Amino acid sequence: MSLKSKLSVIAAVATALILVPAMAFAQEAGGTKWDSNRWVAASAGFAIGIAALGGTLGQSRAAAAALEGISRNPGAAARIQTPMILGLALIESLVLFAWVIAFLLIGKISG
Repeated sequence: MSLKSKLSVIAAVATALILVPAMAFAQEAGGTKWDSNRWVAASAGFAIGIAALGGTLGQSRAAAAALEGISRNPGAAARIQTPMILGLALIESLVLFAWVIAFLLIGKISG
């Protein structure tokens, strides 16, 4: 996949993420079938899915790079492993933050 096509996919996703909340709140007062609560629930589910995907990709790349570095220089395994574990923990914390935000959005629906 070329850089130009990657950028166009990123631009399309960013545009969708910007426009969907605007559509959710651009309605008249009163209950319609496109209630804003449904959009909040959908965005919460979408956010946790994107966060899980991004975290998984980041962790897999970090582990692959660390394993490649260890295989090239086995003597540096201890110096590579510690920063890798720290990086994996930080990546996982970002996914957990997204999970908490998704639950806060779901709590906003019922409360």
